Amino acid sequence: MLTTGLVAIDATILATAVPTIVKDLGGFAQFPWLFSIYLLAQAVSVPVYAKLADTVGRKPIVLVGIGLFLLGSVLCGLAWSMPALIAFRAVQGLGAGAVQPMAVTIAGDIYTVVERAKVQGYLASVWAVSSVVGPTLGGVFSQFLSWRWIFFVNIPLCILASAMLLRAFQETVVPRRHRIDFLGAGLLTTALSLLILAVLEGGQAWAWNSPQSIGAFGLGVLLLVGFGFAERRAAEPVLPLWVFRRHLLLSSALVSVGVGAILIGLTSFVPTYLEGALGTVPLIAGLALAALTIGWPISASLSGRLYLRIGFRSTALIGMVFVIFGVVTLAATSGTPSVALVAASCFVVGLGLGLVATPTLIAAQSSVAWDERGVVTGANLFSRSVGSAVGVAIFGAVANGIFLAAGSSAARSSSGYPATVEAASGAVFLALVVIAALTVAAAISMPRTPRQKSPA
Repeated sequence: MLTTGLVAIDATILATAVPTIVKDLGGFAQFPWLFSIYLLAQAVSVPVYAKLADTVGRKPIVLVGIGLFLLGSVLCGLAWSMPALIAFRAVQGLGAGAVQPMAVTIAGDIYTVVERAKVQGYLASVWAVSSVVGPTLGGVFSQFLSWRWIFFVNIPLCILASAMLLRAFQETVVPRRHRIDFLGAGLLTTALSLLILAVLEGGQAWAWNSPQSIGAFGLGVLLLVGFGFAERRAAEPVLPLWVFRRHLLLSSALVSVGVGAILIGLTSFVPTYLEGALGTVPLIAGLALAALTIGWPISASLSGRLYLRIGFRSTALIGMVFVIFGVVTLAATSGTPSVALVAASCFVVGLGLGLVATPTLIAAQSSVAWDERGVVTGANLFSRSVGSAVGVAIFGAVANGIFLAAGSSAARSSSGYPATVEAASGAVFLALVVIAALTVAAAISMPRTPRQKSPA
């Protein structure tokens, strides 16, 4: 729970402070990279950590992750420019790539599927507390102190989480030799980096039909194809292709891609929307966003009872009804900004995501044995991270395109800036509706799984 808290707080504390960071360091067009580089580093490292966790154990991997997260937090707090902050966020992301999946995998090791229906409530309480603490601290630090404290606050949390894991968590691992798939990891990292670079900088640093854009997209796709061939020949592939050949694992991974994109779209643009279009102070914008992560743990803690009764697939589809309703409301009312309406919509989306993310992950975990659970958990969370990384790049490209069309003088003027932010955010919310619809299709494609029996 302490380890999960590191990622849970980081999920909301930064978004609240983005406008303040931009004012201090500059680079509005670059701010999506604060999320993209973190999520990219997290995504590409998750399969590596997951594979190592199935060979050397969960404990050493999660401790390494906490150490990297701590180092990245300190460096971010000392950043002197936007490029430096972006680079140090990558270090944080490498740590988060181990922290989040290992916490979920450890819970999967310790508890049965039926027991996890109750335990999920305890884990969800971490997100509930963090959903209030994160935005509140982000707003307080950026409004009254300094945005740098949103990173320094991680220092005591990392130390405490490490101490508790060293003391309380014991595991028995049969040691065996393992071979790290450096080629696969390198190809995957480079391919995703090029694709995200092409999406974020297309129409900004260069034209969409320029040689740079075409080259980045083309080379990224070729490297992904090369990654697929490399994984087929690797002795211990970093991301085994059998994960995507099993119907349940593939469909749950596609759902996770959608969950990641929807989550990052809201957390990265809702505060900017409220602060830019309405002039809302960071603290209030953060509390509006907190509604999203309050709704998530509430429904996640109740999802266990639901999927034990009606199954994983049906639970996820019910959740997507809430998600669709929430994002459609946001898109339809984006032209008339309201803090209360945004908060209510985020709360409804959070309720839906809690009924989608948890059941689909547990469905994937429960379909494999211990020695595959780390890889499966990692693949599922990898998919969510990829969805977030690519999603924020797409949303950033959409928003930057509207700012570019408005002209730099109009976008920066006191009268033109709110209208431009409103238009850009509305376009992002509309894109979220499309992604939510695709996620529904992925959830429908999930195979029905046998219902788990509740304990007497």
